[in-house]
Amino acid sequence: MSKRSARAAVYDAPNTPFVIKTYPLRDVRADEVLVRISMSTICRSDIHSWEGRRPNPCPGILGHEIIGVIEQLGDEIKRDMRGDLLEVGDRITWTEYFHHGESYYRDVHDMPQKSNGIRKYGHDLVDEDPHFLGGFAEYCYVVPGTGILKLPDELSDEEATPLNCGVATMISVTEAADIGMGDVVAIQGLGLLGLYGCAMAKARGARRVIGLDAVKDRLETAKKFGADHVIDISGREEDDVVAEVRALAPPDGVDVVIEVCGVPDVVTAGLKMLRVGGRYTLGGIVTPDAEVTVDANMFVKKWITLKGIHNYHPRHLIQALDFVMANRDRFPFKDIVDSTFKLDELNTAFKQASERTVLRAAVVP
Repeated sequence: MSKRSARAAVYDAPNTPFVIKTYPLRDVRADEVLVRISMSTICRSDIHSWEGRRPNPCPGILGHEIIGVIEQLGDEIKRDMRGDLLEVGDRITWTEYFHHGESYYRDVHDMPQKSNGIRKYGHDLVDEDPHFLGGFAEYCYVVPGTGILKLPDELSDEEATPLNCGVATMISVTEAADIGMGDVVAIQGLGLLGLYGCAMAKARGARRVIGLDAVKDRLETAKKFGADHVIDISGREEDDVVAEVRALAPPDGVDVVIEVCGVPDVVTAGLKMLRVGGRYTLGGIVTPDAEVTVDANMFVKKWITLKGIHNYHPRHLIQALDFVMANRDRFPFKDIVDSTFKLDELNTAFKQASERTVLRAAVVP
């Protein structure tokens, strides 16, 4: 590669505008890949960082839901996670995190996503080599310890870009929730995670899926993704919402509740919705100090199982791709990415995403 440079939208500090800056591109090392970014989407966690609600290194390049085309391929990189050959020009996605070296959690507990020292795309300092480790830029380096997955040609960018965060995370969440044939499932939050959660619950055999949100447009959208009933919780008392959910799940409440709204206050309602022996999985509360007070007696007397899911196993990314490919005619996944912005328009994109006037904003460099 001749001496080159590329642009990135840099996050200097919370609650400040993104600034377009230029950094040098270098040739890849033997164990790296250089990707020309095709599309990145704005995740809710990106917004939390931008708003200062979640710690993130500054200055940096936000964005971890990324796809792109291989421009340079290191000599040691031959195949993707599935064993397919990789070549320059292939369109790929990759795990949102990377970890290189020894890992107790990976090797002993099969939890690579919780390895000590794990690093995430969109969560690194831009001033350090190789500079480009985030999605809101023209290029990204895929570094050692990353799981790479080649994308089918028939999959659109809009369907593919959320795979390596939202979709793979929901594969992990619904697996942890142990949704079975005939279950009744309530999903708190109908953003991208919740919509995929509705679709996955139906695909896993749920007989009834109940979606809850305070944004009216999302309630109607959820019906297209498998929600049998939707409930607008805006301005309503907790006990009224719980009573409506439980009435839809006779005789004693729902089998599974999934939280993906990121609001700790909903946890008490979720616990009350469950039947005896029910399962509650939290997947959206990722900001620090999200304290909530619950009656611990409920866990004992109602035999409730509570799980938290953060990040995902690399196999979940493969399963996310397979799920979308198998169900893309059943559910309108492409419609979830409902707006597109240029790199120079990132401030506008974040404002609209923060205000929830768009469902999933895409950035196309």
